[in-house]
Amino acid sequence: MEKESNKLEKIVALCKRRGFVFQGSEIYGGLSGIYDYGPMGVELRHSIKQYFWDRFIAERDDVYPVSAAILMPARVWEASGHTELFTDPLVECKICHERVRSDQPEAIADHETTHKKEKVEWTEPLKFNLLVETKLGASEKSAVAVNLRGEITQGVHVNFKNVLDSMHPKMPFGIGQIGKAFRNEITPRDFLFRLREFEQMELQYYIRPEEEEGKKQFILDWVLRKKI
Repeated sequence: MEKESNKLEKIVALCKRRGFVFQGSEIYGGLSGIYDYGPMGVELRHSIKQYFWDRFIAERDDVYPVSAAILMPARVWEASGHTELFTDPLVECKICHERVRSDQPEAIADHETTHKKEKVEWTEPLKFNLLVETKLGASEKSAVAVNLRGEITQGVHVNFKNVLDSMHPKMPFGIGQIGKAFRNEITPRDFLFRLREFEQMELQYYIRPEEEEGKKQFILDWVLRKKI
């Protein structure tokens, strides 16, 4: 029986050969967990995004679109809990100091095969924050700590009041967007399924607290496009 890894390698090769997906910056060695979309990949991705936009945003009069910035102040992620909780468990090889996720036995086993003549010892698991950090400013003194957003949800939350004040929506209503997100994955794996740069399509829908009991039926009615 063919191994799953061999099947994935064939899929990756096919996607490249047919012009769907290429390794990012491949001619310069590439970056792990970063991919570029070729001519066919761009068309397919555009079609998926267009369907989402039409179906869940443009065709509804109770959903408002936003397009939030990729860069957000560090304090946004502190307030949301991402700074503390947006983590993966990390262990480090004591021989070569390579780091992998401790909850991925396959990644650990793969690494240990690179030290065939040596017994690998690992550090105790540590929490590794997945937010991508950078600084904005012309000097060290004026530089502001910012993060590339780890998910696009926060862009909706920080603009919630702006949408209320500018569009005056009636409850219930939704806010939707499509945009890039970034995660500093320890060991990006499985082709496009765990990346450091990717795109999300998302919709936040707001109902009154007293409607919580009927939330499941409310969501079903919304999906089926019934009048609410």
